[in-house]
Amino acid sequence: MKTPLEGVTVLDLSHALAGPYCSTMLADFGANVIKIEPPEAGDIARAWGAPMPGGEYSYFVALHRNKRGMAIDFKHEQGRALFFELVKKADIVLENYRVGVLERLGLGYKEAIKHNPKIIYCSVSGFGQDGPYKNRPALDLILQAESGMISVTGEEGGRGVRAGVSIADLTAGMNATIGILMALRARDVSGEGQEVDVSMLEGQLSLLGITLAGYLADGELPQPSGTAYKALLPYQVFRTKSRDLALAVGSQKLWRDFCPLMDLPDFVDDPRFRTNADRNRNRDELIARLQERFLTKTYEEWEVIFLKHGIPFGATNDLSEVIKHPQVKARGTLVDVKHPRAGDVKIVGVPMRLSKTPGSIRRHSPAIGEHNDEVLKEMLGLSQERIDGLRKAGVFGQR
Repeated sequence: MKTPLEGVTVLDLSHALAGPYCSTMLADFGANVIKIEPPEAGDIARAWGAPMPGGEYSYFVALHRNKRGMAIDFKHEQGRALFFELVKKADIVLENYRVGVLERLGLGYKEAIKHNPKIIYCSVSGFGQDGPYKNRPALDLILQAESGMISVTGEEGGRGVRAGVSIADLTAGMNATIGILMALRARDVSGEGQEVDVSMLEGQLSLLGITLAGYLADGELPQPSGTAYKALLPYQVFRTKSRDLALAVGSQKLWRDFCPLMDLPDFVDDPRFRTNADRNRNRDELIARLQERFLTKTYEEWEVIFLKHGIPFGATNDLSEVIKHPQVKARGTLVDVKHPRAGDVKIVGVPMRLSKTPGSIRRHSPAIGEHNDEVLKEMLGLSQERIDGLRKAGVFGQR
């Protein structure tokens, strides 16, 4: 076995970000991911992001590596029949259509298991497959708002803001990956497939779990706090003479090491700041004093001091600095990919590193229906004559 998921076939019906992020994680580790799109229109995310050569866009090119592309019209009777032929040979179906859409087309979980009882059918949605909100349309922004994530994100004293990345989508994609892998493991034992129901709302609540527990404990409604963190301090970004510095004094030992470095040794046992709870009660006074001290030196001077004494800190880099970051370069985190239409592309590589069965980027993002013939011959053993007949009938799009 060269990769952990070698021999696992995924029929990826998902679009936008949450589902495709999941299938990309599976594909990176060797799963045979077949991305099935509506003919002509394709995935809505094909036109998202910055335009690139060859009519491609950065969003889709970065997200859909390692997949093969098919186009099937599910409104076509032969298209639905072809889907179930593929289901019989597959291990996983992944979808994030509006709840009920695939059921109405006759392509839902209950129909899929009739053709393959071992199939793992993962559905990603905004609010889950049941409940009063199940039919509501939902993109990332909506779930960040509904979950309360926006209410705790932003500058102190300001209105809540959306996180800088689509964390509701990305969290759902990660949860879908975890759910699928657990279902695969369960199938190894039982021989049976199952349905995996992933809700973006519940994914956000899982991220807010500690914050929510605090609110339920003390009744104090969390508010946006900039880079600060209510549960721990000092833990935020400070200004220096040259650039901003992120500081994380995460334990009482670190606090005792930190204060003398700031020329504030008396703060260690000062009753206002002795414990984390004391510091929290006197937050404004403490942060003001620390900010005053940070402005006496440059970031580079603080870097030398903190590195020597093991204080957790970091620079607040923008992306132009991140792509030149020495650690990013040393680890080969950015990977060069040759794309037949977009040209040479640089994207973020596989984030998890396995010593014996590593993931890798092996394929460029596919065009709509690029691999129809290849997949149908390989998976189903169809002749070119039958494939041409399906094409002529309009199963793959316009005749």
